[in-house]
Amino acid sequence: MQVESGAVADADSFPQERLTRRIFRDETLLVLGLSLGASGVSALISFVGSVTKPGGLKDQAATMNASAAPGRPWLDLAWQLFGIATALVPVVLVAHFLMRERESLRTLGFDRTRPWPDLARGAGVAAVIGSFGIAFYLAARGLGANLTVVPEALPDVWWKYPVLILSAVQNAVLEEVIVVGYLLRRLGQLGWTPGTALVASAVLRGSYHLYQGIGGFLGNLAMGVVFVWLYRRWGRVGPLVVAHSLLDIGAFVGYALLAGRVGWLPTA
Repeated sequence: MQVESGAVADADSFPQERLTRRIFRDETLLVLGLSLGASGVSALISFVGSVTKPGGLKDQAATMNASAAPGRPWLDLAWQLFGIATALVPVVLVAHFLMRERESLRTLGFDRTRPWPDLARGAGVAAVIGSFGIAFYLAARGLGANLTVVPEALPDVWWKYPVLILSAVQNAVLEEVIVVGYLLRRLGQLGWTPGTALVASAVLRGSYHLYQGIGGFLGNLAMGVVFVWLYRRWGRVGPLVVAHSLLDIGAFVGYALLAGRVGWLPTA
């Protein structure tokens, strides 16, 4: 027992690593390389493939939430849950990096200290952006600047809607914690101006939606500008996570319920 106590004491007395700009830069590149930065590169490659393919963009489909094991629902469910869980690992990495500064995700406003204001603000933002978003998507597709987005292509099984909701929340947590809260904090620590950091965050958000087409890029670029402005105004990513979750739930579940039943909603 004495040896163990001594070992703990030695570990506690170990000097803290001095966090320099180089460390902040490297860890930011690591987080983005494992998450949405890599998604941006993937989306760019996908977009190049789409624009160089014969036919117009609107005649091609960008499918999200597709089946991972067609005809095998339990295996499919396992893959869906695995994908959702592993996609959140970069958020855990962000939390770890913040701990080295003696901070936490609460520093970014991602906690449960203000649930009702976060829900109210998030719902309001989702209502406004959702209305404009649908109109913008339909216009962009009509002009041939967007692929036909298929938000879900899961089989009609009992877990379909719970998985779609979990997928929406996962997207929201991953994107708002990393692209808004964490990235803006790190860019500020690296000496970037507020305006430059806003542009970087918005362009990154647009980049990983480029697989949907020019409309997907521009629409999410604009959303990125609004979300950065709101984050700086409120000092919390909580409302943004709520708004993004509601937007994606509306898109995923709404498509599942309405596709093929209403004439205004494009389908592949």
